[in-house]
Amino acid sequence: MVQRNTELSRRQLLASGAAVSAAAVAGCIGGGDGDGDAFHFTQEQSREDQFDPVVSNDVYSYQVINNVFDGLYEFGEDLELQPKLATGEPTVEREGTRYIFEIEEAAEFHNGDDVTASDVAYSFTAPVEEETENAAEYDMIESTEVIDDYQLQVDLGEEPYGPFELQTMGVTVVPESVRSEDPEAFNRDPVGSGPFTFETLEGDYVEIARWDDYWDDLDPNLDRVRFVAHDDPAGRVSDIRAENTDVIAGIPNDDWDVLENEQGVNLHSAESATYMYMAFNCNEGPTTSPEVRRAIAHSFSMQDFIESNAANVTSPMYSPIPPVVNEVWGFPEDEYQELLPGYDPDEAQSLLDEHAPDDFEPTIITPEGIRAQLAERIATRLDEIGYGADVQQLDFSTLVDTYTTGNADDYNMYLLGWSGGPDPDFYLYSLFHESQEELNQGHFYEGSDGFHEGLAQARNMADQEARYEIYEPIIREVVQQLPALPAFTQDNTMASRDYVQDLQAHPDSIYNPTFVSDYANVSIE
Repeated sequence: MVQRNTELSRRQLLASGAAVSAAAVAGCIGGGDGDGDAFHFTQEQSREDQFDPVVSNDVYSYQVINNVFDGLYEFGEDLELQPKLATGEPTVEREGTRYIFEIEEAAEFHNGDDVTASDVAYSFTAPVEEETENAAEYDMIESTEVIDDYQLQVDLGEEPYGPFELQTMGVTVVPESVRSEDPEAFNRDPVGSGPFTFETLEGDYVEIARWDDYWDDLDPNLDRVRFVAHDDPAGRVSDIRAENTDVIAGIPNDDWDVLENEQGVNLHSAESATYMYMAFNCNEGPTTSPEVRRAIAHSFSMQDFIESNAANVTSPMYSPIPPVVNEVWGFPEDEYQELLPGYDPDEAQSLLDEHAPDDFEPTIITPEGIRAQLAERIATRLDEIGYGADVQQLDFSTLVDTYTTGNADDYNMYLLGWSGGPDPDFYLYSLFHESQEELNQGHFYEGSDGFHEGLAQARNMADQEARYEIYEPIIREVVQQLPALPAFTQDNTMASRDYVQDLQAHPDSIYNPTFVSDYANVSIE
């Protein structure tokens, strides 16, 4: 089996906050009504301000990118993959190792050049050839062949790649001639084929403008959109209440009721494809014992924690597969819920008394925010049964350097989050396959016979039903053996002024917001 290495991705591994503080939105609002002012969208965190899709790897830059560029395919409102620059589904040959795509002949870039098969081929191969952080999403491609201007053949090698259709086919397409001439300039002033053109990059904001000659049938209602980074939750809430912005992303749980009762404000929410979890060190120390892991899971109530700390902006999870992804695949989530340890402090104490050292006080490392609150809740409940925990809140870079060591002196448990798409491989291979130890995971879970082989085998199969049959017992094992305890999935939340029409939250953060699509076209009343 081919085992490909998936490097750490900022778009997948969810940090708790941005490194750079950004100023609040101020000034006139209400674009799209002809008065020349931009529509203001206040982002949840700071961007890296990399707008070249070949290079960019953070959610908040991609929120801009997805309005300036079109993908070969794109995710709809229910995470269904839809053709965009492609005319339809690809022709699949050679037992799932060859894909032939047909490109829309009407599609154009903002500079007037046609979107061609060569541009799509370049977009597939450039991340690997340039060794960017996105290389792992495309390194299964062995070769591309331009059949003609509007037909492209992509070969994957000797074996299929299971996640190809739901992960890789959605490539964001860039113009080869423009980008290859000066990649650095392209990164700061990109040319796409999407409904908006890139206009302005200033210190704290990016502005895009409606492309009146957009090749697709969709015509954006908004004239201009200004993206302003603002990583202070209280500041974002103040801005929307004071009408200093049109929309904010990322509503704090404690402010949900405030905004829900605020006159002139509407709330928007969608379950996201995220997996928040507490992982156990299965490499060293007492948490190598599944009985100790079960004891800790019994010691507190995840449901009570969610209800008291995050009920407005999260949803419970019962497996490593987010509910919105589970809807696509149909795994028996109700059965997994029954398998998870329920709140039972007596059972927790009994298991720890039998299987843990007398002085057991696990070290929990965590980023700030809600995951730190969860760590403190666990420590409190363990203390109530005579044990306790040492909670260490680390900055994100330190946390990443620490949790991958597998050293029990560094941690016994850690809390993190993962964001992906609608394919189980995003969550299962990256977070549980042995090749990802010291990269994307620090639990070092040995697994049962065939556990790791199954993950690799499913990755190299094209048939979804066959992959399901491999994944289901693997998910069941994770739920029962608890190398990682599912916590919750975060919701993508927004608040808008009530004059904003047709705004919808999308389950994928990088598509949130989508200003123009076949299911929504945002406008000002």
